[in-house]
Amino acid sequence: MSEDVGEGTAVLRVESVRKSFGDSLVLRDVDLDVTSHTVTALIGASGSGKSTLLRCAGLLEEIDDGAVWLDGEEITAPRVDQDAVRRRIGVVFQAYNLFPHMTVLENITLAPRRVHGVRRAEAEERARELLDRLGLGARAGEYPDRLSGGQQQRVAIVRALAVRPRLLLLDEITAALDPELVGEVLAVVRGLKEDGMTMVLATHEMAFAREVADQVCFLDGGVVLERGTPQEVFGDPREERTRRFLRRIVEAGRL
Repeated sequence: MSEDVGEGTAVLRVESVRKSFGDSLVLRDVDLDVTSHTVTALIGASGSGKSTLLRCAGLLEEIDDGAVWLDGEEITAPRVDQDAVRRRIGVVFQAYNLFPHMTVLENITLAPRRVHGVRRAEAEERARELLDRLGLGARAGEYPDRLSGGQQQRVAIVRALAVRPRLLLLDEITAALDPELVGEVLAVVRGLKEDGMTMVLATHEMAFAREVADQVCFLDGGVVLERGTPQEVFGDPREERTRRFLRRIVEAGRL
């Protein structure tokens, strides 16, 4: 689904990134490497910096210090065309952010046509292909308010994929869903992993993170306190703070 520049390539590199909002330091010298065709899960309590890290990586927030690289290019450097960079990154949020006055097909084809200059017929062909793959082929002509939350979130994922992103950032995409709808959205992410999509996801779905991620990063107080494979972070965490966090997750029945 995305352009390949080689196995093991560092698609995304975050180096010593700091970000404050007013007097609140939200990210503290964060480092992160995401290699091609892998899934990185960001876990941690609310307010730990997961969403801010995603927004900085996607150039939706301006960093205060450090650097972000995409496929070897420093995308936070002065004079970089950030709009051009954003076209290579797909982002899906908690809120679906679909235009209510547009059909599903119109929502999906808007960016390919207006931003990427794709012809309408080509944009619609790709949109319908993706909708079919995600079980939404019959919904192309519907308006968002006629869809369930899970269906709307799947449309939001299709919209992000329609521009053929190099990197997909997913920010708590199941947080706004009823529990019975979570599974259908997570199934989409599993399919994207099988397709080789490079993804970074912030999630509270610990069992899912353990299943699908290649790398897990535990954030606490704006710091990546611990990182490793799911087996390392969930099975034998080094840091006491990580152990306490996971213990509460287990007690809540979420892992």
